Amino acid sequence: MTSLSHDFIRFALDTGALRFGEFRTKAGRLSPYFFNAGLFHDGAGLGRLAGFYADRLLEVEGGLAAEGSSQTGAQADNTTARAGDTAAQAGNAATGTGGTKAQAALAPVRGFDVLFGPAYKGITLASAMAVACAQKGRNIPFAFNRKEAKDHGEGGNLVGAPLKGRVAIIDDVISAGTSVRESVEIIRAAGAEPAGVFIALDRMERGGNAEQVAALSAVDEVRQRYGMEVHALATLDDLLAYLTQHVEHSSTRNASGEATSAGGYSDAMLATYRSAIADYRRRYGTGGRA
Repeated sequence: MTSLSHDFIRFALDTGALRFGEFRTKAGRLSPYFFNAGLFHDGAGLGRLAGFYADRLLEVEGGLAAEGSSQTGAQADNTTARAGDTAAQAGNAATGTGGTKAQAALAPVRGFDVLFGPAYKGITLASAMAVACAQKGRNIPFAFNRKEAKDHGEGGNLVGAPLKGRVAIIDDVISAGTSVRESVEIIRAAGAEPAGVFIALDRMERGGNAEQVAALSAVDEVRQRYGMEVHALATLDDLLAYLTQHVEHSSTRNASGEATSAGGYSDAMLATYRSAIADYRRRYGTGGRA
């Protein structure tokens, strides 16, 4: 669990967007936790949520840059070696090698060119995320779609920046994958490349219903079908790690002297919910620790 994931989970609990109890899902399963990004519904909450999204994007782009730099360096070394051999045979090693290495070292490493927020929750998320990114020194355009095409004014079903280059899809969660599929179709129709998805929470839960469990989760299906990575602020494994950490190392006490954690839950309550979530994870989860 990264510090970003830890802080996001704490924030979600404090705001009530993440709650524990018994909740019936659309699939008919009885879940011991519930996440609703719609409860980040004031300026301060939305602003902080957008900051988490922006930090996650910067982390991912930093990773892409590091990976690209490593690959570019290796390619430059290989190219230099080949150019050196050729130049040596031609009697002009210095010129041939130096020019080729400089060109390879300057190969660009690309992040994302546009943020796309699918209607409806994605609209607010992508817009606020663009503001947060700009505040952190990364000015990136954003766009979103209308559910119904406009037949007057500028027309069409897209609002904001033109979709071009590598586009990041911004949403709260992935349930059935319908929003991602529609987003991919819109982005490709505009001639751009859907290059990744950013969500708040990955439930790491396989599809199906209470009795029949599919082989893959909605997130895994997105990765498999579109070849895109899904970047979450936190996963179910992160939530389990958070609960374990705070149950075992809590030092916060309420007025009655009882240990409490984020969201006002006591350590005893967190221990109970941790066990219930671990059981739920074993039954419906995609694998990993529990």
